[in-house]
Amino acid sequence: MAGSISEAARAKINLALHVTGRRADGYHLLDSLVTFVDLGDALEFWPSEADGFHVEGQFGALLGAEHDNLVLRARDALRQLAQNLGCATPPVRIKLVKNLPIASGIGGGSADAAATLRGLSRLWKLDLPEAKLKTLAVSLGADVPMCLASTPLVARGIGEELTLLPDLPAFPILLANPLVGVSTPEIFRALTKRNNPPLPPFPLEGADWWPYLHNLRNDLQPPAEELVPEISTVITALETSGAGLVRMSGSGATCFALYHSQAEVEAALSRLKETHPTWYLAASHTLTGSQA
Repeated sequence: MAGSISEAARAKINLALHVTGRRADGYHLLDSLVTFVDLGDALEFWPSEADGFHVEGQFGALLGAEHDNLVLRARDALRQLAQNLGCATPPVRIKLVKNLPIASGIGGGSADAAATLRGLSRLWKLDLPEAKLKTLAVSLGADVPMCLASTPLVARGIGEELTLLPDLPAFPILLANPLVGVSTPEIFRALTKRNNPPLPPFPLEGADWWPYLHNLRNDLQPPAEELVPEISTVITALETSGAGLVRMSGSGATCFALYHSQAEVEAALSRLKETHPTWYLAASHTLTGSQA
């Protein structure tokens, strides 16, 4: 629409997720290698006489009550922060095109919230202090700060301590989700060990990342496969598709496969669509730091 601003809410992929400890307040400490994919939800913002919110897209009907949507929580939190700093925040209409599965381990809701912060900051012409915006992002969810950056990075702490990785290469990728419910709290409760080793030192500049990635893990994957057997089915299907690396992202149920060429991704996607027509399947590529 004329005068509108668009923002991509790209899918977040945990190439590795090491659970390294647990704080006294119950939050788990993580060491996660994160990248983003050139697909995801889409948001559009434009000035209006009154606030409005519209959801469409493949998974739009599955979202919860409007008042609890992370997009609206992000809008309201950003508006309050901006007004506290004396900035104008006139009414806005927001459209969310929900292309990603709900609660699927690839940061859908968090990416939507982060895209809202970016989009409304542009629409309202805000220039907020970075520290205040980061604090606001953390208050919306542990994954929101990394989705706000939306570039390859390492996330530590509960997800708020970020180190950008501009040299992480892009990889052809296939996402697969059996569209079954996954309870993140249950998966964390099922962990048998919470003081696992952190990420090892990164490859030297120009080195091959494939051997490094193979030595990493997702500590949430074993309990997730135990609680949701369909995840094991997805992992097996991806492993037999010619992938170079297969792993679960976040707390699931989305799993990913990395390939050495885009042609391999497209061939695997075609085969899996025939054998598993009810799954969410999407082929793309991850982003480098220069692309984000």
